[in-house]
Amino acid sequence: MPIEKQHITEFSRFGLIAKQVVEGFLTGLHKSPFHGFSVEFAEHKLYTHGDSIKNIDWKLFARTDKLFLKEYEEETNVRSTIVVDVSSSMNFPQSQNTDINKLNKLGFSVYAAASLFYLLNKQRDASGLVLFDEKVNFVSEIKGSKTHLNFLLNQLEIILLNKKTTGFKTNITDTLHQIADQSPKRGLVILFTDFSFQSGRDDAESIIESLQHLKHNGNEVVVFNVNDLNLEVELEYNNRPHKFVDLETREEIKLTPTQVKEQYNQLKKNQIAKIKTRLTSFGIDYSDANINEGFGKILEYYLIKRKKL
Repeated sequence: MPIEKQHITEFSRFGLIAKQVVEGFLTGLHKSPFHGFSVEFAEHKLYTHGDSIKNIDWKLFARTDKLFLKEYEEETNVRSTIVVDVSSSMNFPQSQNTDINKLNKLGFSVYAAASLFYLLNKQRDASGLVLFDEKVNFVSEIKGSKTHLNFLLNQLEIILLNKKTTGFKTNITDTLHQIADQSPKRGLVILFTDFSFQSGRDDAESIIESLQHLKHNGNEVVVFNVNDLNLEVELEYNNRPHKFVDLETREEIKLTPTQVKEQYNQLKKNQIAKIKTRLTSFGIDYSDANINEGFGKILEYYLIKRKKL
């Protein structure tokens, strides 16, 4: 749904919050076993007239009263595509809360993607964005400029401004095959989805095959299964009747969760285990992303993967 540019003010703090998430995370790395993952440079060289001042080491200038430039490693050149499922099932829980600590699955994925884009840009890596529900809705170019970063953040803001929360169905299999056909080879593809699919449209095996297609094209693939662990996996509801509504089909069912909890838990965990085991066997990285745990795990997982590349 097109949105006038002047309307994108409601989430004016969006980019700032994502930036703060990354800066806080990188600061924490200095006190963790992952110290050294932040952007590193190979050496300094003395500044000469005509050089760009962008990479001047001002801290070194304060100590030496001489201007030196940071010479960065050439290997910081990973091309990454972040793919976000924007189907209606991602709007669970259906709170419109914009508090970064109380986001639904879509809000969590959008902020996680924004934080990754900041981190990628900080490392001088090129990045792009793909948005999909039952079809691919948006595909950006893969670039590494500051202007491109702002463009990607703007597209993510638009997702948060879209107030319609039901009716957007998921077709993971076809859209991932399309992404695989169109994506550049030998890149890093990061997928945020909740693996919600309708009978007859998708099944676990066909989704796995579509992810294998991405891998087969020479891409490294990281999958984040976005969920509310307590509500969606553990079915932690109080012992009274509830009405559950499918956000994609609007189908309704009334039941007392405690009566089906044990059986549901087993079915859900078996589904997750199957997906994880099959993806891992193809060399695809899989990680559960609980929306109540923050973004540190997402950023850390990415850095570990990137270092292996």
